[in-house]
Amino acid sequence: MTCDAVILAGGYSSRAKTNKMALMINQQSILSLNIEAFYPFCKRIVVVGGHHFEETKRLVREYDKVKLVKNENYDRGMFSSVKRGVAEMENDFFLTPGDYPMIHSSTCEKLKRGTGDIVIPTYNGRKGHPIFIKKKLIAALIKEPVSSNLKVFRDRQNLSCISVEDEGILYDVDTINDYMIIKKRVERRVLTSEYKNLP
Repeated sequence: MTCDAVILAGGYSSRAKTNKMALMINQQSILSLNIEAFYPFCKRIVVVGGHHFEETKRLVREYDKVKLVKNENYDRGMFSSVKRGVAEMENDFFLTPGDYPMIHSSTCEKLKRGTGDIVIPTYNGRKGHPIFIKKKLIAALIKEPVSSNLKVFRDRQNLSCISVEDEGILYDVDTINDYMIIKKRVERRVLTSEYKNLP
């Protein structure tokens, strides 16, 4: 099944007081870690930039599948970036904020197999990101007023939830403290994986 992805990276990062998408974990930016979760499954990945656009351009330049677009209205909030990214879609697609660096590729694989027009991952009963949206909703999402939001739109649709063994769907970076906690979790997960692969 051909699918794409929309990654939202247009905000101010005001609570982090720096461009959180550029913060580094294991020598990769948070945005790069997010992109790479989708890379095996997507024909095209649209990253929606805004406030830190020039730096975002630098962060995505190595990825052939990535198209960077600018949301000129990023000051109107995240849903304006949702609409800007969805306007680039033609296939079923994943949608996520770019500050979720712990999403596992196995979650993307499970979401693709879900039923419902919108498929949501859950971990221990809690909903997270990314969500998977069928292409039949593209026109409706584009027409949704910018004063709305993704949750309002989502909850009007035919939804299904899939339980995943991926706590990364719950962890986003809002503050530097969040970053430090997630950085330690990612590093511990990588280290554990490396030990498991030792002979």
